[in-house]
Amino acid sequence: MKTYKIGVVGGDGIGPEVAAEAVKVLKKVQDGFKLDFIDYPFGADHYLKTNEFVPDKAMDEIRTLDAVMLGALGDPRCAPGVLERGILFRLRFGLDLYVNLRPIKLYTEKLCPIKGKTPKDIDMVVCRENTEDAYSGEARFEKKGTPDEVAIQEAKYSWKGTERIIRYAFETAKKRNGKKKVTLVDKANAVRAHDLLRRVFDHVAKDYPDIQKDNAYVDATCMWFVKNPESFDVLVTTNMFGDIITDLGAMIQGGMGIAAGGNIHPGKVSVFEPIHGSAPKYKGLKKVSPLAAILAGGMLLEHIGQKKAADRIEEAVKLVLQSDALPSIDASSGVPTDKVGDMVVAKL
Repeated sequence: MKTYKIGVVGGDGIGPEVAAEAVKVLKKVQDGFKLDFIDYPFGADHYLKTNEFVPDKAMDEIRTLDAVMLGALGDPRCAPGVLERGILFRLRFGLDLYVNLRPIKLYTEKLCPIKGKTPKDIDMVVCRENTEDAYSGEARFEKKGTPDEVAIQEAKYSWKGTERIIRYAFETAKKRNGKKKVTLVDKANAVRAHDLLRRVFDHVAKDYPDIQKDNAYVDATCMWFVKNPESFDVLVTTNMFGDIITDLGAMIQGGMGIAAGGNIHPGKVSVFEPIHGSAPKYKGLKKVSPLAAILAGGMLLEHIGQKKAADRIEEAVKLVLQSDALPSIDASSGVPTDKVGDMVVAKL
C-alpha cells in the first residue's frame, strides 16, 4: 500500500477549521493508499511568538513531502500581506510552484448569481502563472513621504516562465472533456510587455493543432465571464490577472465557500488551498463553509495520482450542494463547519 506524506498548515482565522474538515474527508477516502499527515504551526501565532515564517529546516522537510494542505493566511495583528508573503510566497517561490490552478465549476443552478446559467454553462479552468509578474518584483519608493513620491514595482515575464504555464494550459485542455480550447488572457493592446505572451502562445500552440487557440483582453474576459461563461474551457493568464479573474470566477460558481485552488509544480510537492481568506471575525465560531478546502483536498489527491478518490470527493460535495440540507455556502447557512464536513463524509 502506497503511503503519501501530506503536510497540513492550518494557518490563521478559520483556516485550521476548514483544513480539519478537508483532512477528515481525505482520511475517509483512503482506499488502497494511505495518507500520513504532518502538522505545521506556520501562521500569525507562530510568527508573533518566534519572529519566523517558514524556517529553512522546515522548507527542507516540506520538499520531501508529496503535497501540502493549507487552510488560510492573514491576521489583523499583522500588517496586510506580511503572512501571505512570508509563508505562501515562500512556498510558491521556494518550491517553484509555477501553476496556480483554479477550476471554476458550477455544481447546481441555485448557486449561480447569473440568470439562466446552469452547470453545463460554467465549467472552466484558469491556469494562472504563479511565480512572475509584479508579484516577483521588488518595490521601491522615490521621494517617499513627499507630494512628489513615486512608487515603482516592475512586472517581469520570462520566455521560460511564460512557455511552461502556457504549455501546461494546453496539456490541461487536451486531458479535459471540454471544448479543447485555450484562451490567453492579457492586455497586449496597452501593456507592451504582453507581446511576449502572445508570441509564446503562438509558438506553443503549434504543438497542439487539435486545440483551438483564442485571445482575450482581461477587461473583456471579465465581461464575458458574466455574459457568456459557456464560451470558455481553459484560460491561461498572468499572475496578477489570474488573481483577479479567479475571484470573479468564484462568484459565478457560487461563492468563495466552494472555490478551491492548487499551487502546483507537476510531479513535485505542491500546495492546495481554498482561495478564500482567513475571515478572522468568524474564527472559532464554526460558521463558514469548508467545502472549498474539501475540494482542494480532492485536487491534492488528483495531483498525487489518486484520481478515483478525488472524483469521489467532488461527487460527494456535488450531492451535498444539490440537496436541501445546506441552505447556502456562506456564513449564514446555519450549518456548523464540522457538520458540513460530516455531510460530505455521509455522501461518500
